[in-house]
Amino acid sequence: MLRQNGLSCQSSCEIDLRDAIKRMELLNKVESVRGRKRGSKRAPDANKQLLIKATLDSIADIGVTDTTVSRICERSGLSRGMIHLHFGGKDNLLTAAAQHFSAQYYAEMDKLTDLGSDASPEDRVMAVIEADLSEALLNPRSTKIWHAFRGIASSHPGIARYSSTQDQKLVETLRLAFKEIAQKNERDPNLVNDATAGTLALLEGMWVNYLTDMQGFSRRRSVDLIRRFLCGLFPGKFKL
Repeated sequence: MLRQNGLSCQSSCEIDLRDAIKRMELLNKVESVRGRKRGSKRAPDANKQLLIKATLDSIADIGVTDTTVSRICERSGLSRGMIHLHFGGKDNLLTAAAQHFSAQYYAEMDKLTDLGSDASPEDRVMAVIEADLSEALLNPRSTKIWHAFRGIASSHPGIARYSSTQDQKLVETLRLAFKEIAQKNERDPNLVNDATAGTLALLEGMWVNYLTDMQGFSRRRSVDLIRRFLCGLFPGKFKL
């Protein structure tokens, strides 16, 4: 009888232990669900960034045409539904990617050209030129993305807004610096505008040269070539 009571007690203890384990597992599941709910506010922004990065990476690797929804989903690890949820479709995602890429470019440009209020106008101009041709901005990934976007800008108004070299802030930075340089002895009323447009056109051309011959491209020679162009417009300034 005593032995039977002992077995009964052991069996009861095992049942209680199994029940306790089940209750603990249930509590862990509840806490996990609560944790996901608390983190859900961060998920949309994180997912958007994943989709944008996947889009840009794909464009850099294989171009816009082959950057399909399936490839974006594969790279990001997210579903097609997420693209429609956050962007309403591929076209809007491409626009968001172009906007993000442009914002990154100009944020880096602002950082590289922050010379302070005492900088001369010549130094401000050269800072823009050297920044645009620096490794931070002009590199294989950025060049491929930018040219891919420019290639479809004419048929995609959203992308066209963010793929132009005629950014108003950048244009004004150059124009005001050239105006200050030319102020003392300006004879040609078109000099400032020509210098601004010419500098931007030369920079754009350098990006094309880099894309077509990355190994042979020389950043220093490219900077010096633009400086020589400016020396011709503003004699005595921008000395080599």
